[in-house]
Amino acid sequence: MTKVVVGLSGGVDSSTTAAILHNRGYEVVGLTLWLMKGKGQCCSEGMVDAAYICEQLGIPHHVVDTREVFQENILDFLVQGYSSGVTPLPCSQCNKNVKFSSMLAYARDELGIDCMATGHYARIHYDEVTQRYQLRRAVDPQKDQSYFLYDMPQAILSRCLFPLGDQLKSQTRELAAKYQLHTASKPESQDLCLADHYGSMRQFLDQYIDHQVGEIVNTEGKVLGTHNGIHQFTIGQRKGLGVAAGKPLYVVALDADNNRVIVGDRESAHKRTCTVSGVNWVSIAQPTEPIRAQVQVRYRTQPATATITPQGDRVAITFDEPQFSITPGQAAVWYDGDLLLGGGVIERPQNTTQAETNPRETAQLAGEK
Repeated sequence: MTKVVVGLSGGVDSSTTAAILHNRGYEVVGLTLWLMKGKGQCCSEGMVDAAYICEQLGIPHHVVDTREVFQENILDFLVQGYSSGVTPLPCSQCNKNVKFSSMLAYARDELGIDCMATGHYARIHYDEVTQRYQLRRAVDPQKDQSYFLYDMPQAILSRCLFPLGDQLKSQTRELAAKYQLHTASKPESQDLCLADHYGSMRQFLDQYIDHQVGEIVNTEGKVLGTHNGIHQFTIGQRKGLGVAAGKPLYVVALDADNNRVIVGDRESAHKRTCTVSGVNWVSIAQPTEPIRAQVQVRYRTQPATATITPQGDRVAITFDEPQFSITPGQAAVWYDGDLLLGGGVIERPQNTTQAETNPRETAQLAGEK
């Protein structure tokens, strides 16, 4: 019988994952990470529900105190990022450096288990030709979470199971009801556990970052108003700017050095190119030549066709068409269809110039002949 540790947050997805594997004959051990104090699906309420699920299934339940790891890798990471004028993506950082690494280390060192499963909606497939574990989008496009898993190294992917990746969320609810799980009718949590915990990301940041009055200026440098801190803004933001104009304004840049928020019309919030660092090539080896792929720059945005040019541990991305709200600190993740090729962190948007060549002429879609 294969042993597997299942990461249990106390939600319906992870609960159903444990039930599915238990009914498939796996020897399941539940494992919950204690990330922070207070209520919220990842914290005290979640731990209680996770323990109840384990009792229902008749499996062991372990709780690992990872509050210090979470503080360093997520809370401090967010505060530093927002203070410097970027909008960090905590979920991918948390998956790699907190959740998966902590659970696998505990499973291996304390339980002697080298396989783990979570309730993520994504799919893993081992490719015999490339001898790589490939990451693919989930069957359910509304729940696909592969974007947040772009930073997973082969060493982690090789030890993971995602049983929900091949089914719809509605089917997960049906299975939870079939297994009579305590969490079957539990409502969805917010996408970000910190929003559950603190009420909103802004409320969290206001507890950690002091207000610092600065100027809101347009793209010509004219002062339009003031703000209480650049951490309260992100690229592409329209609402809550606190300035009036004859047309809608959007945040187009954050100038941390001068504590300025720069706003402009929607067109000025579009960029065609960006540089991405901290690149992880997931399903393919790092190419030596430019490739063509579909690039997603936000979790809820549609991927857009672009040329990706490797530059050491970075890549330069040139989109066929200018993209709205390319935001430093967020992840750019590139796909060939549903196959996640790689991803990294957006460093800085760049303006389009007429001298740019048409990227369609420079490379073909990854894998095309």
